[in-house]
Amino acid sequence: MTMPNRAAGSIAGFDAIAMEVFANRLLSITETMAINMMRSSFSAQIKERRDFSVGLFDGKGRLVAQGTHIPVHLGSLMGVVEGLLKRYPREEIRPGDAFISNDPYAAGGTHLPDIAVGTPVFQGDELIAFVVNIGHHTDVGGAVPGSTSPTARSIFEEGLRLPVMRVCREGEVDEDLLNLIALNSRLPEERLLDLRVQIATNARGSDAALELVRRMGVDGFKARIHDLLAYTKRRLDLRIAGLAAGAPSRFTAWLDDDGLPDGEMVPLCAAVSVEDGKLVIDLTGSGPEARGAINIAENALRATAYYCVKALLDPELMANSGMMDSIVLRAPEGTIVNPRSPAPVGSRTIACQRLAGAIFGAFQPLVDPDTRIASAYDVLPSFGFSGHRPENGSFYICGETVGGGGGGRCDGDGMDGVHVHVTNSLNLPTEAMENEFPLHVEEYTLVRDSAGCGRWRGGMGIARTVRALHDRTNLEARSDRHKAGAPGAEGGGHGGVGRVTRNPGTGREQALPSKIAQLLIDTGETVRIATPGGGGFGNPAERPVALIAADLLNDIMTEEHARTGYGDALVDQALTLLREGRRKSAA
Repeated sequence: MTMPNRAAGSIAGFDAIAMEVFANRLLSITETMAINMMRSSFSAQIKERRDFSVGLFDGKGRLVAQGTHIPVHLGSLMGVVEGLLKRYPREEIRPGDAFISNDPYAAGGTHLPDIAVGTPVFQGDELIAFVVNIGHHTDVGGAVPGSTSPTARSIFEEGLRLPVMRVCREGEVDEDLLNLIALNSRLPEERLLDLRVQIATNARGSDAALELVRRMGVDGFKARIHDLLAYTKRRLDLRIAGLAAGAPSRFTAWLDDDGLPDGEMVPLCAAVSVEDGKLVIDLTGSGPEARGAINIAENALRATAYYCVKALLDPELMANSGMMDSIVLRAPEGTIVNPRSPAPVGSRTIACQRLAGAIFGAFQPLVDPDTRIASAYDVLPSFGFSGHRPENGSFYICGETVGGGGGGRCDGDGMDGVHVHVTNSLNLPTEAMENEFPLHVEEYTLVRDSAGCGRWRGGMGIARTVRALHDRTNLEARSDRHKAGAPGAEGGGHGGVGRVTRNPGTGREQALPSKIAQLLIDTGETVRIATPGGGGFGNPAERPVALIAADLLNDIMTEEHARTGYGDALVDQALTLLREGRRKSAA
């Protein structure tokens, strides 16, 4: 996107062309790191689902480029560098060092399975940059396989906590530390292999960054970083200045519970306003610190808010430290959006997704009407199966996150079966799941009747039914929106709710709660995870009859659901249109 000249005019010495070329060089470094990490990793979480991120920082610890992967990882990327510089004086950081961390309270992480590795980059004796990556590790110990129990009552139940520590010292890997981490995992070999890949990925990124510095010179490198950060800040400041003035715009999203099945619904409140040229996101009124593991640690909160601002105000804006000075976050301590140690945070993405939905909702009156959207499913439904392989007794953990329905838009239907907001991982392919784990996928489909009705309907949720192939298969599941569907906008209807069902369609069918820590199922039993759909946009009475007919023809919704959402008159017209179409085809 070309920035108006006035954005650059106030930045002394600004060279727009040089800055643009430089920005793309930085992104090429992060993408090369990402490709290396994806192709070389051992676990399905990284190589198949791509649950990882990479970033490049300058020597002052300012983010200058993030790989295009998982938005919520932005918090952990920043956290490891901030924690590193806080923990170690610069004179103690040397060429060949690398640092590792994961803890949300002591080291800027967002939850324990996301382990970050940060590597300083030196040109001679000068520290000029840091390269960082984060990988989601399948298991880091804790009370349950996968290390992410929705019902954990403190972070001590969630696995091994790592402050910022050296994992390499002047080029030598600390084997003792790697072995310590591996011993605390149910999958020690996988931990060792993935951690070595993370270390090696940073080494490759360091080489690429140094090559860029050699071509530009240290002074040129620093000058272009200054330009890039100043440009990003100025560009966002202009977007903020263009927002509608007035009282704060507010929106409240509701979680089904506080992470425990018997909990009450919890509000996530967002108010957006402009104060003294800065964008203020105030979360006052959000619920108290949750008993279960859905609390949002500081850097998960920052990442969620920064993502929302970028997505809503300027999607092409580079994610770097230049945008952060213009955003003010207010989150009362002791609430779900600012928990105190040792509150559990393992399932934080459930609340992050819903918080993103609340911030999106608060922004809607402030942004261009032609860009407005209804609420998406706004959750990250996930499940995990684990146990011992019947053929050799080795332990396995299969984890997956499942997409849902996007919100209806002002000019089109919501997207079906997608990840939204701060997650951006891929699905675990059926072939990979069945090849690597003793599981069989019985069903993988879109959920009929899950789309909210409207002038533009919401997107459809996803259903996945998995059959266990051995006794004592352990199920863990985390979801939300089982009580109320995604709200529509401008008169649109709610999306469908989520469901987890044991042995669906049999005499042993059992509805399960949205959050399950450990449930043992036996050979032949199935579990169906159905995710929520998106809310509809606009008055359902304004939906063209041809689109309703297409939804019925394509089995997106049943006639009963359509009559409830659109009324008998429109549905009768749609059915007539379908009958006429069939007669013409027969003729």
